[in-house]
Amino acid sequence: MEDSLKKVRVEVSARHVHLSQADQDKLFGPGHQMNVIKDLSQHGQWAAQETVTVRGPKGELKLRNLGPCRKQTQVELARTDCFTLGVKAELRLSGDLKGTPGCKVIGPKGEVDLAEGCIVPLRHIHISDKQAGERGLTNGDKVRLRVAGPRGIVFEEVNIRVHPTFDLACHLDTDEGNAVWADIKGAEGEIIS
Repeated sequence: MEDSLKKVRVEVSARHVHLSQADQDKLFGPGHQMNVIKDLSQHGQWAAQETVTVRGPKGELKLRNLGPCRKQTQVELARTDCFTLGVKAELRLSGDLKGTPGCKVIGPKGEVDLAEGCIVPLRHIHISDKQAGERGLTNGDKVRLRVAGPRGIVFEEVNIRVHPTFDLACHLDTDEGNAVWADIKGAEGEIIS
């Protein structure tokens, strides 16, 4: 792979929730339209002004809602967040929720008891079909990613997620970002294998 194709923007993805339409209606009232405060790096994804409270057996946290709605509500945490909540979330790819722990999600108009849906997302690289083809990568591949800096590190087992609307970016959770001292803006990694 050419050196120029090895570079990857690195983003730190803080804890957040993706709501299903049914759960959004219960939490915010039927027909509520989320107030978008910013677009995210992946096409069509955005952060809402609205937040929810997520409660576990030991504590609670306020999480930002990211849109648009998903088929199933998903709570994405860092491992440190799991200690606060008392939830033993598993490392999973986004959307792989079967058998994961649940929690209570509380909004201004109601609450939802999730039977499952709490995960610590596996580190991953979003990449379009074209970008993946240029790099010889396919959906489901795993690579190593070097992130330089004051506490530089090589991340193993970085999952490749290919979709036509994705744009090249690695997503780390806050624990991983803090470990490497990554600045939320301007961090860069390099695929090394």
